[in-house]
Amino acid sequence: MSRIAATFSTLKSQGKKALIPFITAGDPGPDKTVPLMHRLVEAGANIIELGVPFSDPMADGPTIQRASERALKHGVSLRDVLGMVVEFRKKDTLTPVVLMGYANPIEAMGYEPFATAAAAAGVDGVLTVDYPPEESAAFVEHLGRHGIDPIFLLSPTTPEARMVQVGKLARGFIYYVSLKGVTGAATLDTAEVARKIPQIRAAASLPVGIGFGIRDGQAARTMSQMADAVVIGSRIVEEIENSTAESLLDNVYNLVKGFRDAMDGK
Repeated sequence: MSRIAATFSTLKSQGKKALIPFITAGDPGPDKTVPLMHRLVEAGANIIELGVPFSDPMADGPTIQRASERALKHGVSLRDVLGMVVEFRKKDTLTPVVLMGYANPIEAMGYEPFATAAAAAGVDGVLTVDYPPEESAAFVEHLGRHGIDPIFLLSPTTPEARMVQVGKLARGFIYYVSLKGVTGAATLDTAEVARKIPQIRAAASLPVGIGFGIRDGQAARTMSQMADAVVIGSRIVEEIENSTAESLLDNVYNLVKGFRDAMDGK
């Protein structure tokens, strides 16, 4: 059983839902990423989504775009991100790590070299925004050989046929984008999410995580009651952007702990 599957299984037995915080690797500086990852776990994160900096992050709003820009100014590459996972694994061998990014850096490295290096680093899943399921078979095959879960996005406009297609390819969990727009945008439509989740469950026998637009504890709790996981990105990246070097780790810890407590009904 993969680390991701084991995490969801354990949480289900405890009657809890997964909290999946997102940070961009290398933001605000390369030396802060691994300490931030450990603080996320201490605050109650169950899976970490680690963004690979990219110059044209089409799915991301201004907040996460700026995070990528800050990381790229430090020259953070895909290989650097894998190195951060290696460092994280020296102290934490249990918390799943999912890389979230775009196709170009992976294409530049090559499917097999990337999959080999990611597995060796301790990566558990990969979410590549611009690999549609129709073009992902070879990539999924390479990941599968190395025990890495391919994570796919579904959106409010995804037709049922594509849900079924994604359900056949995906492993780990399905990431449902809860709004029409980029990360950090718009307002959650709870009724629309409630309507869509059963359709996804009918098409795919995987846990479902909800992300995009979840900015406070109440929204996280509401979404956690509909799905198996809640993904928090832009709000955490905002906290990173607005924190001083001295307050960074504590500010992020307190924010994420607040989400965890809200999801647990505390």
